Amino acid sequence: MSTWTVPGYTESLELGSGASGRVVLALHEGTGVPVAVKYLSESLRGRPDFVRDFRAEARLLAGLDSPHVAGLYEYVESPDGAAIVMELVDGVSLRTVLSRQGPLEAEAALVILKGSLLGLADAHRVGVVHRDYKPENVLVDPEGLSKLVDFGIAVDSGTRGGVAGTPSYMAPEQWRGEAASPATDVYAATATFFECLTGRKPYPGDNIAELALRHTEARVPEEDVPEPVRPLVRRGLAKDPAQRPGEAGAFVAELEAVARAAYGDDWEERGRGRLAALVALLALLLPSARTEPRSATDTAHTALRPGPGRAWARDWRPTWTGVAVAAAAAIVAIKAAYATPPSAEDSTRQAAEVFATTSAVPGVTSGPTGPVASPQASSASAPSASAPTGSAAPSAESGTPSTAPTGPTAATDTTSEPPSGPATATTTPTTQTDPPPPPDTAPAAPAVKDVTVAEFRQTGPTTATATVTVVTDGTGPVSISLAWSAGNTAGQPGVPDGTSEVFQRSGATEYTVTVEHVFQNRGCYWTVRATTTPAPADGGASQQLLTRRCELR
Repeated sequence: MSTWTVPGYTESLELGSGASGRVVLALHEGTGVPVAVKYLSESLRGRPDFVRDFRAEARLLAGLDSPHVAGLYEYVESPDGAAIVMELVDGVSLRTVLSRQGPLEAEAALVILKGSLLGLADAHRVGVVHRDYKPENVLVDPEGLSKLVDFGIAVDSGTRGGVAGTPSYMAPEQWRGEAASPATDVYAATATFFECLTGRKPYPGDNIAELALRHTEARVPEEDVPEPVRPLVRRGLAKDPAQRPGEAGAFVAELEAVARAAYGDDWEERGRGRLAALVALLALLLPSARTEPRSATDTAHTALRPGPGRAWARDWRPTWTGVAVAAAAAIVAIKAAYATPPSAEDSTRQAAEVFATTSAVPGVTSGPTGPVASPQASSASAPSASAPTGSAAPSAESGTPSTAPTGPTAATDTTSEPPSGPATATTTPTTQTDPPPPPDTAPAAPAVKDVTVAEFRQTGPTTATATVTVVTDGTGPVSISLAWSAGNTAGQPGVPDGTSEVFQRSGATEYTVTVEHVFQNRGCYWTVRATTTPAPADGGASQQLLTRRCELR
């Protein structure tokens, strides 16, 4: 196991580990803010495709601003490792709630669906499709609120990313390898909603080929859910994506109308209260309650046992189209199995996913490493680059292997799915770190090779978020400065707005910093300029945007 740690953080507890990496609980030394640090596995650092996908996940999160998505603080990469520092959510995964407490009442299930759809809607608005929505990737906190995590295989809408996802929640078009769309996430969210209500997945299967057939051909089992919510299940699980809501935001409106008609205007308050009560029963699993390291891995098996309630499937027979899809899915699974022969250690951990999470302390707006600039905490982030397209590792769904890697997931527990396949628990020894080097071995200041403003966008009437990437040729200390200005002339920076913000970094060769700024001056154009000390070879970078308050005539 690698002993490299992200500079500026004190690690206190490993929350979990798996084939793709590990997640640890840490404190930012400058502010005391608790965070979750997701490390890319040492065994994958030498594989450019996995490093690229890990980096793409961080870039995607850097632009996604949503209170319903666990947010990014920073991405750090060095010759010794790569890590994503993110918001720690003090909650448990929906998978744990379902496996420990059983099916949910309709109002509580509707609250889960709504919260998740709101997170997906924020991603859809910026053109991102999650592609791996499932109970493991939904966190529920002690107040009954939920957050969406793990954008490890997310892609830009319209991208053909191959067959990727977790089989029990994959939409028909995912099985066919078609372009990703928001309707794909709507399908997965509805499949999870079905599982919340019934305690089982909508389509059982003894192997991946059978799952492909059922998801692409079998009718929607709407009669298994309470009658008032059947229209939601029927719409969300439609085989044709054109018959589903076009994006998650539209589905939220349908959900609220159904919920009010069936359960009254206060349905959401009651549902959230019931979720809070269930999480209270699992309080010892919260990160805030854990005092010693523990981890778990799930071994994927494709030997799901048929259970009760399958009478609806007896009259169904696959069409030739469905047989072709199932055959293709089986071929994909076989290729994935033989593409990279696993080591003895990896063979028992290949389906593991890691979860970690808790609310960041209010007052930190640009992540725990940024200056305190506003009373609102940055709660999430979003895309500008394509994310993984399904490189090689399976997802942690016990019972069925995934066709694409998800990496360590930002959730709070490592409990496996209910008994659809045996789970293997392992204890991971605490990481031993080398003693700090003597003061005279501190690295010299590096040369700054590149400074880029990866994204600059308006987030409110007076606020904007900028994401800056700095590349150096060494791991020595570097200062990153962001200066803001506002004006009314395109191409001109205008007058300075507030003081420059400076960030100190060391220990890596690439740094990504996301900062939110509150503009004091009025102006149609806002500008951010990024420079470094030592001075960058390219002179720095700047970007300008036209604010929403102005219109060009």
